[in-house]
Amino acid sequence: MRVISRKILRDFYSIPKYSDSKIPIEVWFKDASKAIWKSPADIKKKYRNASFLKDNRIVFNIHGKKYRLIVKIHYNLQTIFIRFIGTHELYDKINAEEI
Repeated sequence: MRVISRKILRDFYSIPKYSDSKIPIEVWFKDASKAIWKSPADIKKKYRNASFLKDNRIVFNIHGKKYRLIVKIHYNLQTIFIRFIGTHELYDKINAEEI
């Protein structure tokens, strides 16, 4: 899968108070970049705790459940768009289906 944009992830873990997210985010990025996901079932095989929302949006738990990553996937294009990365507290303040 092609992941757009890695910069969003790097900008997040470059913030000192979120620096503990760097390794888990990079592990997710490498996994996603190497993956060939054709359906939600393919993702569930690797990420059992992923939550699937409408419009091909997926919420991944990062670093246990400390951080949330929301992506939008275009399976036919093999492309993942990063929509949000943040703490649980920040996640609770957004609408994950619209971001």
